Amino acid sequence: MKLAEIFSNFRSEPVKSISQWQDKRFLWVFMAVLSLFMVILAHSVFQIWLYMRPCEQCVYIRLAFFAIAFGGIVAAIKPSNIGLKIVGYLFAIWGSVKGVAYSIKLNKIHHAAHSDDLFGVQGCSPEPTFPFHLPLDKWSPEWFKPTGDCGYDNPIIPDGVQLSSMQKAITDFYSEGWYLWPPSHFMNMAQCTVITFGAILLFLIVAAACWIVTLWRKRQSAAQTESSTCTGKLA
Repeated sequence: MKLAEIFSNFRSEPVKSISQWQDKRFLWVFMAVLSLFMVILAHSVFQIWLYMRPCEQCVYIRLAFFAIAFGGIVAAIKPSNIGLKIVGYLFAIWGSVKGVAYSIKLNKIHHAAHSDDLFGVQGCSPEPTFPFHLPLDKWSPEWFKPTGDCGYDNPIIPDGVQLSSMQKAITDFYSEGWYLWPPSHFMNMAQCTVITFGAILLFLIVAAACWIVTLWRKRQSAAQTESSTCTGKLA
């Protein structure tokens, strides 16, 4: 199907179009890849390469992204299968809702930590309590063990480490903490993840609503067709 035809169908029947898109793997795979990219970026680039230590809320945020990725993978196995799609939705919506909550809490802690409101710095512990009591920090400490303080995500270079010229330049760039644009302290990490989780959640809500409406319309149409057939036979 050509791009022009896709947009034409969307303008004429947006609900049906969005529902049909879900029966393709692309959107589910894209959601899973985006979520895994965010986790890998946080772990492999910011934590390992730039020495930014993850806090308690940070590892919870990672779990939320993994839940969304798992939901996308499950649904992508066969998007037209109602059971797999429902499981995918449940994991992805749960992850996005929890991700928004974790990110908002981290943003509040970040604001308190960089102000005079010392009593506002709560909810940050080196001993995380994951949902369903999963001991993820024991199973995979490199990914889920908090080693930093909430609200302070600037690089902490271990003694004796020799940085490459690129590492030195980037760690200096983030010396006052992670911001989308550090020189002006524009949008901290928590604010960026709130937007990311919020966008995913909005997409999921809209997509689920369109899917449910489409299923309801199909059943209504099938019922009307059956009723007309029965009426015709009686006549």
